[in-house]
Amino acid sequence: MLNRRKFLQTGGAALLSAPLMATQAEATPAPAPTAGGFPMAICTWDRLKANEAARAILEKNGRALDAVEAGVKVQEADPNDTSVGLGGLPDRDGHVTLDACIMDEKGNAGAVTYLEHIMHPISVARLVMEKTPHVMLSGAGALQFALENGFKKQNLLTPRSEKAWKEWLKTAKYQPIVNVERHDTIGMLTLDAKGDMAGACTTSGMAYKLHGRVGDSPIIGAGLYVDNEVGGACATGVGEFVMRTLGSFLLVELMRQGRSPQQACEEAIGRIVKGKTKADFKDFQVGYLAVNKKGEYGAYSIQKGFNFALWQDGQNRVVEADYWMK
Repeated sequence: MLNRRKFLQTGGAALLSAPLMATQAEATPAPAPTAGGFPMAICTWDRLKANEAARAILEKNGRALDAVEAGVKVQEADPNDTSVGLGGLPDRDGHVTLDACIMDEKGNAGAVTYLEHIMHPISVARLVMEKTPHVMLSGAGALQFALENGFKKQNLLTPRSEKAWKEWLKTAKYQPIVNVERHDTIGMLTLDAKGDMAGACTTSGMAYKLHGRVGDSPIIGAGLYVDNEVGGACATGVGEFVMRTLGSFLLVELMRQGRSPQQACEEAIGRIVKGKTKADFKDFQVGYLAVNKKGEYGAYSIQKGFNFALWQDGQNRVVEADYWMK
């Protein structure tokens, strides 16, 4: 068995950190229990521009599904975001492989894994949901499906990411880099003016991962889950931990049982760290977001540094999440 501690290194966080957006606000403290309200959009990390794209649809009484797709596509198309879409850091063999999933207010879901050459895997995932009897397509089959539906192949390995990968190769022992403090994946949840919810999650995965690795992001119930009667949740960070506990599904079920979104996030992180010490998680990060049908939200992470972008009540701001490792 591989020793995960040896398999991971943290020294490359700077390579993974995308530049701060020009519109970024200073992060505000972790919120008290919220009064709720919708329409709203919330996403992992300080992706204010993603929220703005969702907002443009939601303010016109658009559908939550359209808003969440438009929001995460902003990051997929940003070559400076090295953990999503175009410009994503490659696996250890130099391949940019993308994972994504999407859910609508009716419980429909679509996902793609291990997809190469397509900048917007979230849109391919939506077509899997809407045009096939399946939930997930992978690898060459996902690419074939995308091309058959009008998507164009392109090189997703930008000069910046290629340079970072080649620098990593000089000293690497084929260890992927875990980005503890900053950007990793974008998960987004939206509530439209009708109170209907949708969610999306998209990523290029862990930088310099083993070729073929797939994380939690495209897995319904792990990286994302939406139940329009209860609420929704999404995850970011080391997907192996999220998959083992089906984190997003767990969050929604906890809210179904009466937990607030914040209580649910804290309990779900508790399931990951149960029986372990802070030293066991010094190299790892997982962060959760949850929203209920009232538009109340919660966030919690293992380590300090996880934040999220929130558009609600006409304000788009960055909020710092509370965390376990104090």
